[in-house]
Amino acid sequence: MERLMEFAVSVPDFRRTGKGNFRHKLSDILVLIILGRASNCCDRPGIIAFGKHNLRKFRSMGMLRNGVPSELTLFRVEQGLDEHCLAERMSEFMASFRKELSARADETDIICIDGKAMRGTTQENGRNPDIVSAYSSNAGITLATEACREKSNEITAVPVLLDKIDVCGSIITADAMCMQKDIVDKIRQKNGDFVIELKANQRSLRYGIEDRLKWHAPVQVFREGPELEHGRIETRIYRTYDGLPLIEDTDKWGGAMTVVEFEAHTVKKSTGAQTCERRLYVSSLSADTPASFLGSVIRRHWSIESMHWSLDCNFKQDRTKRKTTRAARNLDTLQRIVHALFSIWRGKRKKRSDKTTGTAELMRRLSMSFTQLMRFMAQK
Repeated sequence: MERLMEFAVSVPDFRRTGKGNFRHKLSDILVLIILGRASNCCDRPGIIAFGKHNLRKFRSMGMLRNGVPSELTLFRVEQGLDEHCLAERMSEFMASFRKELSARADETDIICIDGKAMRGTTQENGRNPDIVSAYSSNAGITLATEACREKSNEITAVPVLLDKIDVCGSIITADAMCMQKDIVDKIRQKNGDFVIELKANQRSLRYGIEDRLKWHAPVQVFREGPELEHGRIETRIYRTYDGLPLIEDTDKWGGAMTVVEFEAHTVKKSTGAQTCERRLYVSSLSADTPASFLGSVIRRHWSIESMHWSLDCNFKQDRTKRKTTRAARNLDTLQRIVHALFSIWRGKRKKRSDKTTGTAELMRRLSMSFTQLMRFMAQK
């Protein structure tokens, strides 16, 4: 709770503090929004009702001396906050927890990069704002975000995002959109490693590797499964290859790379229907790296997709309408902070049942009691 208050106080006030009277502190409003959303209040009327119901308890903490802000005030705050500054303060808030949780995990940090469209907001060109984020799979928190410009895409936003985080000693995972020379060079310059999917957007590289794979034996092979999950029996096979004889222009990509071939054989239990999926990945890690480790890195990239799913299903992000891109990004930043609070709580708990508790279940518990919410925030 102390760190959350420090974050709220650090956000600069966009209002004219030298003139006029202010009924509510900006820090009080931000804490009210975050705690309200953590208690399963996903819209402004719900947050106001949450504040009124617990007003005496807020006042005992020295907050909301002049009552609960109105819905119009909450609207003005979302519209008026500097979205870039709020995102920077979020990154600073996450950085201290990242070091603490990564030290407990005692393993290489996997940083997943992916974009998400804010479907509740539409820009003048008819497109939804796209926000690219860097997500620590070990800590379960968003490290930084960067909004794509109105007439641009993730390719230009990812290098800016990489400048905001420390990737030294970490492994970056990303989809095929990030298989660009500037992005690969940026990761290498910052002493990080990468595992990036390879598709037809790099046509000559992709098809050149596919043609040469037929004539080369893998360095390692790792078989995982069969496993029964979600009504499907899946067997996964990972093959690693030395990239030097497979990649024609290694100098373009900054040096030697490893090629990972992934095959997934799936049998649907109810019907017996069989499918086979094949993907290619390139990595800066050595070909001697265990194929089982590379396989786990590839699978852990889905953690950022799970986080995006949680924002949509638990926090109703796609169903929340916002008129401007600024308000949409501020909403996204605050929701990611709430999501991180749950991940931080799980990371600090010792009981296995607590570590596996879902976000929806935690939100249900916290919505039942303000005392329970304060105990949750006081977790050490």
